[in-house]
Amino acid sequence: MTAAGNHQASRSIGRRLERAGIRDVAAAAGVSITTVSDALNGKGRLPDTTRRHVREVADRLGYRPSAAARTLRTGRSGLIGLTVTTYGEAPFTFTEFAYFAEMARAATSAALARGYALVILPASSRHDVWGNVALDGTVVIDPSDHDPMVTELVRQGIPVVSDGRPAGSLPVHAWVDNDHEAAVLDILDHLAAAGARRIGLLTGTSTDTYTRLSTTAYLQWCERVGQEPVFEAYPAHDPRAGAVAADRLLARPDRPDAVYGLFDPNGTDLLAAARRYGLRVPEDLLLVCCSESSVYAATEPPITTLSLKPGRIGTAVVQLLIDAIEGVGAGRPVHQVMPTELIIRTSSQRRPPRTTVSPPRGPAGPS
Repeated sequence: MTAAGNHQASRSIGRRLERAGIRDVAAAAGVSITTVSDALNGKGRLPDTTRRHVREVADRLGYRPSAAARTLRTGRSGLIGLTVTTYGEAPFTFTEFAYFAEMARAATSAALARGYALVILPASSRHDVWGNVALDGTVVIDPSDHDPMVTELVRQGIPVVSDGRPAGSLPVHAWVDNDHEAAVLDILDHLAAAGARRIGLLTGTSTDTYTRLSTTAYLQWCERVGQEPVFEAYPAHDPRAGAVAADRLLARPDRPDAVYGLFDPNGTDLLAAARRYGLRVPEDLLLVCCSESSVYAATEPPITTLSLKPGRIGTAVVQLLIDAIEGVGAGRPVHQVMPTELIIRTSSQRRPPRTTVSPPRGPAGPS
């Protein structure tokens, strides 16, 4: 190909890559820009033949309305946010945790099914991305008490739905959560029935409702059964701190003979700490942790886990948020409680002591 041919081909490719604008559609269709806008948006009093002609030209040119134009026209960007604000400025990539990853996947699918895109946002509005993304609404996971981020979003008129019951008067539009008190009580009763006499807890230092309600349920259970509480708290967003807390709990002079861990990877941390102290699971120590990770089915021994069903929660929070954005579903409940599931494995089932049965003696021989 000659140099002139290369130049012409390059210009042709460049034209194909350029995005056709509304002016291009108007020129190609031989109508005004206003007519194009009315034809594509179903407005105005246009003959059907004109409306059809404009749409055919727009399709041929590959015209797509810009996001900015759509926002100006409808007042919506088609974007909804998802974030965890509990840990504020702390470095925390929440999608690395199984619960948040599964919840985000379900939320993304639910958003796409209703024509919205979901944006994963950092934990603080101080990041530039918050100011650069025009959000129609936001899902906030486990907001802390008096969460300033939620308060500011609501002040700006942005609908907020929380994964987690808001504490006090936090002004969210709706929320979805589990019955954490009932789940914890079921776990403690399960461990007690397996023979535990001193049940410990690994919990967090944050003020989100999951941590607060779960810890309160544990303390109330201890008071009811007459057991002195045995627990360690740590910043849940820091896995290294969780390993230290697990070690600390099993090093106590009043060491528990069963432990429930509220976070992942409490199960593997406790299993490793038990080995360091020569404790057998489940013979010497019963273990349960809250996690969505499949790794616990393959540990030695397999560890009992509590599932909070984050897939269901992710779908529900997005549905509630988009209903709020679009002003539909008035009069429907603005909160939902999802069931949990205790997946019982070897780590929380203490084996009964073996009884050796001697075979019956035969008749005594002659002396």
